[in-house]
Amino acid sequence: MKQLLTDYNIEELNQLFADQPKFRAKQIFKWLHSYTDFADMSDIPQSFREELAQNYTAIPIKIVKMLSSKKDNTKKFLYQLYDGNIVEGVLMEYKYGSTICISTQIGCRMGCAFCASGIGGLVRNLSAGEILGQVLAVNSYMGGTVTNRKVTNIVLMGSGEPLDNYLNVTKFLSLVSDPDGINISQRNISLSTCGLAQNIIKLADEGYKIILTISLHSAIDEVRKRLMPISNKYKVEDIVNAAKYYFNKTGRRVIYEYAMINGENMDNDAIEALARITRGYSCHVNLIMLNYVKEKGLNPCTREQAKSFENELIKRNVSVTIRRSMGSDIEGACGQLRRKFME
Repeated sequence: MKQLLTDYNIEELNQLFADQPKFRAKQIFKWLHSYTDFADMSDIPQSFREELAQNYTAIPIKIVKMLSSKKDNTKKFLYQLYDGNIVEGVLMEYKYGSTICISTQIGCRMGCAFCASGIGGLVRNLSAGEILGQVLAVNSYMGGTVTNRKVTNIVLMGSGEPLDNYLNVTKFLSLVSDPDGINISQRNISLSTCGLAQNIIKLADEGYKIILTISLHSAIDEVRKRLMPISNKYKVEDIVNAAKYYFNKTGRRVIYEYAMINGENMDNDAIEALARITRGYSCHVNLIMLNYVKEKGLNPCTREQAKSFENELIKRNVSVTIRRSMGSDIEGACGQLRRKFME
């Protein structure tokens, strides 16, 4: 298998091509971030391009299928990797710009009760260059280049648990925010985790400045254990303490994601527990209308129930909104389209 060049930063490319002029690494890096294959790298000598093509891969992933929502501008992509594996992502267009939702693993080992991504478990981690490849492919699909970028925001909320693939994800964050590359500010990147507390602390200590989003779904340990097996390792208190640490270290408001599940996490105890853990630091609760996954059998609430739940939290001074649902007609929930395609 050829090495994937999108895995490398400029310094590493310099070491790899030490026999080339010093500026060559920066040229290659720019071309890679424009999603360009070696043959089209016009300012690189022909002989060196041929050498690169023999030994390396420039295009980390390819778009093999795209579905477009009839309800909004959402687009769902299926990407194929070098080994034939498939991952998926979503492009959401808003007034302020274009947000791409990307995957960090093929499958997932967290086993959350409401999520299609984890059906079948974890296949493998994505490399930093494969995670980056999703951004580059969609930027190119939209007509963007490294100097005329079309993707403005990134959310790491696709298949996989980002903090379970810590080294590749943090390398990706450095690559995607590199001023000589596609240069997306870390302030425009959100990372969603089910709450690997020690890695949240590590993220803060290592100086990353992304928006931390925690898939909470219950602030009561017993309920959360039913929904999310990770709760057997990290209690709600551990996760909240890590979130507060992240906020204190970075100054960035923490977001809690909360999928409303009928009969599971919407009673008065749930409301009181959620109000309690959000006091005393800057955070916000995103309420989510659950995407029904037939293999999981958990039921979404009605719009009226969601509104009532939101109002009860507002009464308790919780910063909260119901997140707008996008791409529901194209199986916007992570993992659903990939499973159908693989079958």
